[in-house]
Amino acid sequence: MALHCQEFGGKNYEASMSHVDKFVKELLSSDAMKDYNRARVYLDENYKSQEHFTALGSFYFLHESLKNIYQFDFKAKKYKKVTGKEIYSDTLESTPMLEKEKFPQDYFPECKWSRKGFIRTRWCITDCAFDLVNIHLFHDASNLIAWETSPSVYSGIRHKALGYVLDRIIDQRFEKVSYFVFGDFNFRLDAKAVVETLCAKATMQTVRAADTNEVVKLIFRESDNDRKVMLQLEKKLFDYFNQDVFRDNNGTALLEFDRELTVFKDRLYELDISFPPSYPYSEDSSQGKQYMNTRCPAWCDRILMSHSAKELILKSENDEKIVVYDHIGPNVCMGDHKPVFLSFRIAAGAGKPIANVHKCCVVQ
Repeated sequence: MALHCQEFGGKNYEASMSHVDKFVKELLSSDAMKDYNRARVYLDENYKSQEHFTALGSFYFLHESLKNIYQFDFKAKKYKKVTGKEIYSDTLESTPMLEKEKFPQDYFPECKWSRKGFIRTRWCITDCAFDLVNIHLFHDASNLIAWETSPSVYSGIRHKALGYVLDRIIDQRFEKVSYFVFGDFNFRLDAKAVVETLCAKATMQTVRAADTNEVVKLIFRESDNDRKVMLQLEKKLFDYFNQDVFRDNNGTALLEFDRELTVFKDRLYELDISFPPSYPYSEDSSQGKQYMNTRCPAWCDRILMSHSAKELILKSENDEKIVVYDHIGPNVCMGDHKPVFLSFRIAAGAGKPIANVHKCCVVQ
């Protein structure tokens, strides 16, 4: 079981990071996890190192029924058998069992510093080798700027960062294996196209700052019906009058505006989405289904894979649902993001043609 967390320690990580170790130890020793007799936990907690800090947390729990699992040592370039439970925190740069990078500052210059980056680990289970990549891409800083162009400037920044990660994990330093990339991609709907569709019959009013003449607000009103306000748009406000459009039928009517993956269709595969947008949910504990009116709801949190990884997933031969791609806690407050999960079985021998698996036998 692989669990990838972003913004580990929370938004107020300087104050709350002290609670992380206690949480992790309680999780590892909990009754619910008693059948997972081996674990690896990697926590990037060193927030004082702004040059390296990503706030990523990667958890890997190995069930007792799995007999031989190996993890790749990127420094020694060989697999090592996984035994026991180990936690690595603070500075991860010295850990040879993973690769970690924070994106360069010039990727997102308008942000003084960010915690965006990725952590990669490599595993071998029953002769099947694959990478698991925890990722956090850049957000939209302003709804108004996102609305200006299609695709938005922020979409271009995410495109560049994700391309960098994919190039990095298939470069010439190590043998190529299948990979799963999952985390907060911050993918957003095409804001311009969404607004034009939702407000097709509306008129737009522009509000400018008195001193700078800068656009600070857009107000979309119905052409009739007493000029009812349909949408108000500000830097951090997306207030649409009818949230049901994002929830009805899991928001599938809006999937046509989820376009950021199309440029990677030759490199990445995703199962069909059948859950509502995963962000931005209310952080009011009594409002588990409610979206905040800060951003247009979008499928930010995803589980993607290489096309070769798709072949590792065992296809069901009957009606039993072996592969499940869904979200967690639909009616419960889980913070501003709803976690998503992918559950599947690895096909026996599926990795052999692509993983050059005999190398898995060279272990320590």
